[in-house]
Amino acid sequence: MATVELRFSALPEHVRTARLVAAAVARRAGVDEAVLDEVRLAVGEACSRAVGLHESHDIAAPVRVLLIEDEKKFSIEVGDGVPGPGGAGAQGSAQAEGVAESDGEGEDEMGLAVISGLVDDVEVTAGKEGGMIRMTWPTTTAAVLP
Repeated sequence: MATVELRFSALPEHVRTARLVAAAVARRAGVDEAVLDEVRLAVGEACSRAVGLHESHDIAAPVRVLLIEDEKKFSIEVGDGVPGPGGAGAQGSAQAEGVAESDGEGEDEMGLAVISGLVDDVEVTAGKEGGMIRMTWPTTTAAVLP
């Protein structure tokens, strides 16, 4: 199992870099070329969501991206530093703060809906260390690169 780890400051300008790295690693892992645009878009949504959560909760920790190549699948985990339950920690604190956070919550749900539309296998979790979106794609057998 090969893993690439990427950490970046929670700034919107770094999301593009994460998308490019994810697409390159996915290609090398053997993800079908026809799916690479979906990988880029899904990673962009997940990373933008994490950046937004970090900004709205004033978290200085970096956004974490793990690119995991298994024998028959390729997974990407995008982690934020917002602790707590409720879909990566956002919904619980949004409900607690009322109207001021309601617009951010809608954007958060929209981002998750877009990701779910792009990726068949998506898992969203939240815990004490923060939230995580795990997206998985099948790979072709034995991808060979020059």
